[in-house]
Amino acid sequence: MTQVTPAAVAEQSLKMTAARGAAWSALSSIILRLGSFVVGIVLARLLTPEQFGVYAVALTVQSILMTVADLGLSSDLIRSKEPEKLAPTIATLGLISGGTMTALTIAASAPLATLMGSPEAAPAIAVLGVTLALGSVSLVPYAMLMRRFQQRAMLLVGAVDFVVSTTVTLLLVLAGFGVMGLAVGRVAAQLVSTILQFRLARIRPKYGLDRSRLRPILSFGVPIAAANLLSWGLVNVDNVILARIVGATALGFYVLAFNVSGWPMNALSQSVRAVSMPYFSRTSNAPSGLGVVTAIAWAGALPAGVVLAVLSEPLIAVIYGDRWLPAAPVLAALGLYGAFRVLFDVFTGFLYAQGRARPVLWVQILWLITLVTGMIIATDAYGIVGAGWVHAAVAGVVILPAYIVVLRQAGVPAALLLRRAWWPTVATIPAAFAAWIGSRAVDTPIMALLIGGGASVVVYVLLMWAWGLREWHRLRRE
Repeated sequence: MTQVTPAAVAEQSLKMTAARGAAWSALSSIILRLGSFVVGIVLARLLTPEQFGVYAVALTVQSILMTVADLGLSSDLIRSKEPEKLAPTIATLGLISGGTMTALTIAASAPLATLMGSPEAAPAIAVLGVTLALGSVSLVPYAMLMRRFQQRAMLLVGAVDFVVSTTVTLLLVLAGFGVMGLAVGRVAAQLVSTILQFRLARIRPKYGLDRSRLRPILSFGVPIAAANLLSWGLVNVDNVILARIVGATALGFYVLAFNVSGWPMNALSQSVRAVSMPYFSRTSNAPSGLGVVTAIAWAGALPAGVVLAVLSEPLIAVIYGDRWLPAAPVLAALGLYGAFRVLFDVFTGFLYAQGRARPVLWVQILWLITLVTGMIIATDAYGIVGAGWVHAAVAGVVILPAYIVVLRQAGVPAALLLRRAWWPTVATIPAAFAAWIGSRAVDTPIMALLIGGGASVVVYVLLMWAWGLREWHRLRRE
């Protein structure tokens, strides 16, 4: 008779808690993405591509500074074995960093907008700067909710954030505020969600500096902040380059394509990020767990990205109208790139949980150098379509092998990952072919989208059904 040890019970409990957290996170992502999808359609009808481009510039600056302001502090709190002792010091460091970044952003909004090639974005940059301080204030409750796998609470936070942002934004845009309506809506939503996170985490703001903890906190957090900054650069450097080379109108088409490519990927990535670090930092068999998570994430991300690429033209035509069709060939490239992003999120969460922030930083540096070099050359020659394909090529040819090398150094054999991911890769090929054949069987975009998408889903499910059952049983056993 096999004896069940307390460690085995704890491990199984951790798995089930993480699985429930992932399920709630996935539900949250789907609901909120659908809501954002509807709002995006409305805004695409109300705003011009140039206005989308101006807001993209402002949001780009805000995203850069938000990454720096975090300093990797939330990651340290999520993985810590004594978070309550770290919380006051981390809260204080976050408040100092966020407040400083807000002041600097407001003061430098005009030069930053000019540097980005869009002086019209200066007022929106200044307004969005307020979110840096608000985000830093909520750093501790956010980390605690993530650490406890409280994704049901995060669903509520996301829902309230969405309702507030959408209501304020649409009212202001309809009143004629244009881009500023988007910026003010984002600040209002951040304020409400900050308050709600404190309530749901059931903690009060506590501040203080424990000098004995400063060095280990910063030694772990600063490389993560640098890696996150580079990661942000990888996603947004194209916006900076395109704003300078092809202008705000072309950038508006590109941003739309990038946003559409992120619909399924962001939902998957959010689920992965929600549970990967707290799970991998506490499980007793992290490499095996990485194999399971990699298989499941890749099985969802790859077909979604490839089919999105195949159906890019009818999708854009149906949802946004013919005037946005220049975004379709860009979406075809970014769909594939999005699948790699989900996979890299899994790898990054595993490495952070193992305390290996520096290798991630080096991979991000390599990624940024190769991406910027390729982006400048391709954008100048092929415009926004070239920029999209550079993302996909660099991710598959350069960064995937780099991550495999880093993971081998962390004790994860490449064969484990390849063995778990090969069948979803094979099954995606006939699913993509079915989407292509189905979309070309009819002339109208909406029927092409429905038939092509439906055919790909049927083919993929039939091919993956037995595999999915095996992975589910494996997850419950390991």
